[in-house]
Amino acid sequence: MTAPVFLHYDRAALDAQYNNRSKVPEFDAHLAFWAREGERARALPGARLDLPYGSAPREVLNVFPAQGASGPAPVLVYIHGGYWMSLTRAISDFVALGLTPHGIAVVNIDYTLVPEVRLDTLVHQSRRAVAWTIAHATSFGGDPARVWVAGHSAGGHLTAAVAATDWAAEGLGDGPRPRGGFAISGLHDLEPIRLSYLNDTLAIDEAEARRNSPIYLPAPPAGDWTLWVGGREGPEYLRQSVALAAAWGSEGPRRMRVEVMAGADHFSIVAPLADPAAPATLAIAAALTAG
Repeated sequence: MTAPVFLHYDRAALDAQYNNRSKVPEFDAHLAFWAREGERARALPGARLDLPYGSAPREVLNVFPAQGASGPAPVLVYIHGGYWMSLTRAISDFVALGLTPHGIAVVNIDYTLVPEVRLDTLVHQSRRAVAWTIAHATSFGGDPARVWVAGHSAGGHLTAAVAATDWAAEGLGDGPRPRGGFAISGLHDLEPIRLSYLNDTLAIDEAEARRNSPIYLPAPPAGDWTLWVGGREGPEYLRQSVALAAAWGSEGPRRMRVEVMAGADHFSIVAPLADPAAPATLAIAAALTAG
């Protein structure tokens, strides 16, 4: 072992903690499943595709209205992963298959990838996409007062960044705020990312890592925030979620909790969201439809 670069990890060990494709050799089968199920989702009745929430080419989103809703429906804004540098919303449309049958509308967003833009831009785009959803929820049968946020991996990081939004400073209006969210396999401390192989592409410096790390951002004043991590994701992914829960804490109307999904790896943790009967889907549906 060479000299540590982060905590007790040398560079090789730190790289291994965050190289999910090496940890899960069958990752390509998961991606193929997501893509196949996404095609099914885009054929759902009423789906609205490629709606712009801004002027940049990738500032677009897909809307999947709730099925069978008798009134304004809760809304889940979903943010895809890919370490901020790969994939698109198409890989995550499958979540609409699991959630829309529960009377939940799904908005699946895209954002511009690094290195075309800096990480700061991705964070701002995610916040604007959620603000767009709140402002336009009634146009697709959604309830602007019951908008939630969820995302996987880099999308889990962006979910937490949305939670920490200073809405006035960002110029995002004075409407309702997200009711809570699910950060799945999230990355909330970007310092180890900066020190790993991922920074060969991301090229973030220490200041950029710190100002975009949710553990250093102000906690949301309210909301129900769940941090999911797979039991097979490794100690660094667990530390990421535990660190954010500790940094923000549960206080007053804000609830923070970490839930370890036994047996799940970085890819299998989200696959159940394509199934309306899966426990993970039911947990999200129960939170969003509680009132």
